[in-house]
Amino acid sequence: MKNKNQKDIQMKFRKDINGIRAIAVIAVVIFHFNADWLPGGFAGVDVFFVISGFLMTGIIFRGIEHKNFSLFKFYISRANRIIPALAFLCFVLLIFGWFYLTPIDYKALGKHIVSSLGFFSNIVYWRESGYFDASSHSKWLIHTWSLSTEWQFYIIYPVVLVIMQKFISIELLKRTVLIGTILGLIFCSIATYKWPDPAYYLLPTRIWEMTIGGLAYLYPFSLKERNKKLFEAIGLFLIIFSYMFFSDKNFWPGYLSIFPVIGTFCIIQAQRKVSFVTGNFIFQKLGTCSYSIYLWHWPITVAIYTFSLDDIYVFLGIALSILLGSLSYRYIEKFKFKNDFIKISSYLRSKPILMVVGISFISGLIFISNGAIFRLSKNLQEMNRSAISAIDDWDYPKYNLKIEGTDVRFIKGTTKKNILFIGASHIEQTYPYSSSSQSKYNIYYVTKNGCFLTKSYKNPHWSCSNIQNYKNIINTIKFEKIVTSMFAFDGYLSKNSSIKKEQIKQRIIEYNEFLYFAKSNSNKVFMILGEPKGLEFDPLQSIRHNLRKFITQEEARENYQLHYDALGKLDQINNINILDPIDYLCEKVCKVMDNNFNYYYKDSTHMRSQYAKKALSYLDNILLE
Repeated sequence: MKNKNQKDIQMKFRKDINGIRAIAVIAVVIFHFNADWLPGGFAGVDVFFVISGFLMTGIIFRGIEHKNFSLFKFYISRANRIIPALAFLCFVLLIFGWFYLTPIDYKALGKHIVSSLGFFSNIVYWRESGYFDASSHSKWLIHTWSLSTEWQFYIIYPVVLVIMQKFISIELLKRTVLIGTILGLIFCSIATYKWPDPAYYLLPTRIWEMTIGGLAYLYPFSLKERNKKLFEAIGLFLIIFSYMFFSDKNFWPGYLSIFPVIGTFCIIQAQRKVSFVTGNFIFQKLGTCSYSIYLWHWPITVAIYTFSLDDIYVFLGIALSILLGSLSYRYIEKFKFKNDFIKISSYLRSKPILMVVGISFISGLIFISNGAIFRLSKNLQEMNRSAISAIDDWDYPKYNLKIEGTDVRFIKGTTKKNILFIGASHIEQTYPYSSSSQSKYNIYYVTKNGCFLTKSYKNPHWSCSNIQNYKNIINTIKFEKIVTSMFAFDGYLSKNSSIKKEQIKQRIIEYNEFLYFAKSNSNKVFMILGEPKGLEFDPLQSIRHNLRKFITQEEARENYQLHYDALGKLDQINNINILDPIDYLCEKVCKVMDNNFNYYYKDSTHMRSQYAKKALSYLDNILLE
């Protein structure tokens, strides 16, 4: 009886939980407007997940215990809570996009609205790019990935519990949630390092964060007031610590997410009715509007980025996020939609469901019409079609061979002679030319994007071992020629000048070791320097900002000054065949497109496949001789 009373108390309006919402949304907003201010602010989403799990578990278990739980009513209740504010935001963005977005951006918006309202945007964004990639700043609804993850939890979690309770007791059901949470944490900790991008976005690595909130409901603590204060203090410390000392350089969620998750769990368990931190007037107001603030803040961030607005707009953007969030809460969230229907078929007439269908239909039309490209003149239509085509033009298949633990893309030749291409994505972009060259050599591509060959080079988001363990494959296969690239040499360097200097020094030492090893184990070694690069080459940026259609050779080389400095310090540079793409791809200037408006690159640094097949003739003395 005591446990039941505790649960009843828990599920009354909890000012402390409302206050935690404020702490979460403040962190996320600050992080998105300026990550330097709060580098771990993204962990606010983890806080939201715990709260959601606590509340949903309470609703489901109370219904099960009272034998009156209805899946349909549960889903409609969730739809009434989440969809209207989201649908209105999407509608506003559609209107805004018609007047201000390029067809490329508008097409992407149409696609992302459908996935957001269909609650599978987390899957879409995972397939497109990493959450912390620069490209995320051009995606108006990328923050809805968390809503999709939650909604998927809402769909699966109650179904599993309802089915299981038919076969096991309530007490055993609780223990199942406990065991599932522990297993979920273990899986999350492993998967985050093995598959970082899907681990960030997808439910399997996030579900434990929600079920641990469920455990806070299922196993409430009975604490004295002094211990309640202690639990709240510990919880706040863990949350704030994660905000301040973690960053996008950490693998996330992983085991580090324990900090904000356990912190939230502690505050929920503290059950402090009166607290200056969570119960103050400002936090209560922000907590009440937190969902709508969360919805509106990211599109405002994207607008500042898209239109290259001054830093002062960051402060205005934060204020506008709070204002629009407050208005959305007052006039949309508070509106009461019907959630009790007589027939199951009547649920389809639910207004939020109709909103999803209507806005998704319009968004689908925008996507199919290439972002309503008919709005533009004929020449601009051609340029935009070319840009849309270029962005997705990347031909690098999945690995088809594994040698000594190394993933390899293998192109079979007509002899027993072998060539190794090894490096990052700028080696990958040569693949279309190599695969169509009819070379007599067997060609081995060993790559990892965002990586460099030196051991000290660390990509914060994934392992570079596939190329850094280069000795494995070179010792196994006899290569006539080895081809590498310096492009990623200056990646992920520290902002601290003294640390940066040491990093460069160490990379030079280790790259010397690679060159020596490569020369000792092949007949020829080729080094490809950097290609022309810059925002001008990015079809999206070019269209969006009407940028120049060329850069000068001098500008192209200025981008690689650090590379040239490093070349002069490489002891093993002798007898290395150096290829400088700028000499081949540029005449007086480096063009970004041909006379028929066909862009050469897919983004600011990578050639599109169509162009690579035509332009990389400087590889012929590697592939054909």
